[in-house]
Amino acid sequence: MDLQLPLDHATIERILPHRFPFLLVDRVTEIEEDKRIVGYKNISANEHYISTDGADGPVLPFSILTEALGQVGAILILSKPENRDRLIFFMGMERVRYKRPVRPGDVVEIVAEVVRLRSKMGVLRGRARVGGQLVLTGTMTFALGQAG
Repeated sequence: MDLQLPLDHATIERILPHRFPFLLVDRVTEIEEDKRIVGYKNISANEHYISTDGADGPVLPFSILTEALGQVGAILILSKPENRDRLIFFMGMERVRYKRPVRPGDVVEIVAEVVRLRSKMGVLRGRARVGGQLVLTGTMTFALGQAG
């Protein structure tokens, strides 16, 4: 599979096993193999997981934002030719901090950077921003396994 930036939704579906409504990455604009990736999620008011509870109006649940960060990191790892037939399993999230709510109409920029990378395991550090303001940080540990 030849990857040409920016990666659109159809190309991302060729890399990740996720499908609607669980695919949470809309596009990828930068990939530096074994180093970093930049992806985006557009938040729409009609997405079924938007929480409308509370006095502050509709918000994206932090768990969904955390999953989007994990998916961007997975694209970085699975986009390598030697990993294309593998699955990625997130083993843990550490030092996750939520800074402010994400709302419909926001465009979330998600960056994941490699901290440590081995043949079957690794650690990624991620952050998400909306309009330049930090909304999420965290560190993800993952393992690679065989598909099927």
